[in-house]
Order: sequence, then C-alpha cells, then structure tokens
Amino acid sequence: MTAHFPLIEAAAAPGARMLGSIDALARESAGMLDRPFQRGHYDRLDWLTLTAQHLWPDTPIAIASARVGPHALWLPLRDGGAGRARSLASWYTLAFAPMSTPGCPEDVRATLLATIARQVGKRFGALALWPLEPEVCAEVQSAFRAQGWIAIARVETAHWIAHTAGLDFDAYWARRGSKLRNTVRRRAKSSPVETQIFDRFDADAWAAYETVYAGSWKPNEGSPAFVRAFAEQEGAAGTLRLGIARRDGQPVAGQFWTVENGVATIHKLAHLESERANSPGTLLSHAMFRHVLDHDRPDLIDYGNGDEGYKAEWMDERRVRHRLRLFNPYSLSGLAAGATTAAKALFRRFGH
Repeated sequence: MTAHFPLIEAAAAPGARMLGSIDALARESAGMLDRPFQRGHYDRLDWLTLTAQHLWPDTPIAIASARVGPHALWLPLRDGGAGRARSLASWYTLAFAPMSTPGCPEDVRATLLATIARQVGKRFGALALWPLEPEVCAEVQSAFRAQGWIAIARVETAHWIAHTAGLDFDAYWARRGSKLRNTVRRRAKSSPVETQIFDRFDADAWAAYETVYAGSWKPNEGSPAFVRAFAEQEGAAGTLRLGIARRDGQPVAGQFWTVENGVATIHKLAHLESERANSPGTLLSHAMFRHVLDHDRPDLIDYGNGDEGYKAEWMDERRVRHRLRLFNPYSLSGLAAGATTAAKALFRRFGH
C-alpha cells in the first residue's frame, strides 16, 4: 500500500526561512509532525509545544525551515540573544534532532540540512545542540562544517537500552545477573509491596506518584506541570504505563513509562528515601518490566539518559548522547563564543 502525505504549503520565499513560533511551525508542517506520521516523542509538534509552554515560556523561539518539493526539514531553536541559540529541548528530552517530513530521502535531507546551516548563519553565530544521538551528531556536524561552521562535539551522557525483540518477561529475566534476581527474590519475601499499573491517566495514581517523588532522593522536579501534561497526553493516546507500589496502603515507589511503536521508554522513577533499604523501586521495576514485556512485547526498552549504576543491571547496551557546539567564524558572536569555548577547554586541560 502506498502512503499519501499532504504536500507542505509553499513558503513565501524559496529554500529556507526562520519561523518565530510553534504556531507557525504547526501551520507550515500541515500535520506532518503529528503522532500518525512521527514515530518518536521528540520529533513531534506536541512535544515541542509542551516544551515551549512549560520549560521556556519567555524565551524567543527560532525554527529554521527548509523545503524542497514535498519534503521539509526543521531545526527548532531557542534564541538566547547575542547571536547565540540552543536546541529547543530540556532535561526531559532524551534525543534531539532536526525534524523532517516522513519518508524524506537521505540525499534530500542532506540538502535541506545544508540549506538550514546557511539560513541559521544569517541570524546566529553560535549554536549548542543536545542531546544528540551519535548518528545525528555526525549528520549535523558534517552539514554545518560544509557551510564553513566550526563544530566541536563531545559526549554529554550515557544512554542505556535493552534489546527485547521476541522476549517475554521470563526470557528477559533469565538474562539478568544473579545479583539483581536474588535482590528481587529476597525483597519480595522480606518487604513485599502491592503494585498497580495504569494504562490511562488516573488523577489519584498521579497524586501518589508526586507524593513519592517529593519524598525521594531525586532533586526538585524542574517542571511538574510539564510531566503531568505529558502523562495526560500519553494516557489519552494509550501509550502511558504508570506504576505505583504501596506498602500498607501508602505509596512508596512510582514509575512513568510510555510504550509505542515497539519502544518502551522509562521516563521517570522514584521511591521514598525512607524506604531505600526495602528496595520498593526494584520490586516495582520487576512488576513494570513483567507487565510491559508480557502485554506490550516491545522490541527495545529505553532507560533514558544518565549513567546510574543500577541501569546496567536491567539493560544490555550502553550508548551515548552528544553535545554539539557550532560556531560561525564569519560572525562576531561566533568568533567570541568559539574563543570562550576554546579558552575553557584549555583551562580544563591545563588549569589547576
């Protein structure tokens, strides 16, 4: 069956332009950045909308747009002033990348990205893009360098995944180390918890999750409103998996997952600090993995960004995310930002 996509409406000027709002992006993308056409959360208009509304409400938006025929590419940025910009992302964004119409051929994408590099250079001298998958980092770095930009990439954080295609929970669990399996067995006997898993948003369950988070080892939530809005959105879409563990009726651990298009993503998890010795988070993880693997059968489980030691016990592979700094040597802001970055790098290497 051949998929038919609506054509992107022609821009006022050919080639490229800069959009100043999410609403402008919504009009230009003509639905091509909505859930039916974009497989990942972070490539969708609704994710950018929540990010802009809740994380950067007072920050000017600059979205570089390029189009060739029916295909378009967008690079969403937040304008930091003084000729500098950053990716329109936050600590909740697990992967940032230029967003394109579905099915955009690789050669067309490369052409569009080169066009965007030239367009961005008319307004900004320095960009900081993160968190980028290695392949995305290489793609963007190559395109901008070809247009004269200086590019500096470094590993920003780790990213853990488990390959679960064809596995039910028992098969997955048999692959885990004896330390983890023994911990679960002991804690299930000595300090059992009751678990409940929701696949739709439930206000009482969310209140329990927030209670747990407030009493956990985690730092203060950057934007509770963002997390709740995202959970409500995914609950309505049927992708939410919200787990709550209780002991004697009181919530002691909570986890927020989504499952979609063969990928289960662990977005948030927490347990009460007062319960640390009883490992309620580990017991809840055991229940969540069992539920998702037996009911949703994902091909991959994504434990998100961060190199916490416990992730290695549950996952199979450590990947990385990059931060890419780009400097336009033909602009004063690019030269100044590049010189500052170089000086900091030298200080880190040789300073005391």
